[in-house]
Order: sequence, then C-alpha cells, then structure tokens
Amino acid sequence: MKQNKDKNYAFRISEKDLKAIKQKAKKAKLTVTDYITKSSLDKDITVIEGLPEMVSELKRIGNNINQLTRLSNMREIAVVNLSETEYKLNEIYFALTEILKEANNNGNI
Repeated sequence: MKQNKDKNYAFRISEKDLKAIKQKAKKAKLTVTDYITKSSLDKDITVIEGLPEMVSELKRIGNNINQLTRLSNMREIAVVNLSETEYKLNEIYFALTEILKEANNNGNI
C-alpha cells in the first residue's frame, strides 16, 4: 500500500553530499525522497549489478525457445540443438546464485 506523503521537511546539505545521495538514489532506481526515507528507516537497499543484462538475456532465450516451439508445432523443424542455450542458462543460474550468496552474507536477505 502506498503511503500518503503529506509532510514536507527541509534540511541543509553540502553540494557534495547531495550529489552523492542523488547518484546512490539513481543507482538504486529510487527517487531521492524514497532513497532517503528507506535509508533512514533502516530498510535494506540492495543494488544488483548486471541484473538488467541477465534479464535481457533470459528474454532473448525465451523468445528463441518460443520461436523454436512454433516452428516445431508447424512441423518446420524436427530436431534442435539447445546445448548453447543450456550453457547460457547455466551461466545465468550460477551468476544469480553468487549474487544471492553475497547478498545473504551481507545480511540483505
């Protein structure tokens, strides 16, 4: 449920610190307000580097499998070598496993 933000609070900050906060908020894909609120209330903010690339790769693999399934159903193809696809999926699986281990060791999970 989205909270009603009905209060304003102003504070002074150095330009250097503001720039750093803005960069961290951008990296976390949050607004500055949401970033400061989550940081201040001891909520964990976890940034997973490389995740968008992994998601894109998974989408490409899924799209390719859908196309192969369609061709198979149309009886255009009978046999497909998916060893490269299996290799890529294993790479992604192990990368995600390492990310989860690191997050767990840092107390973020």
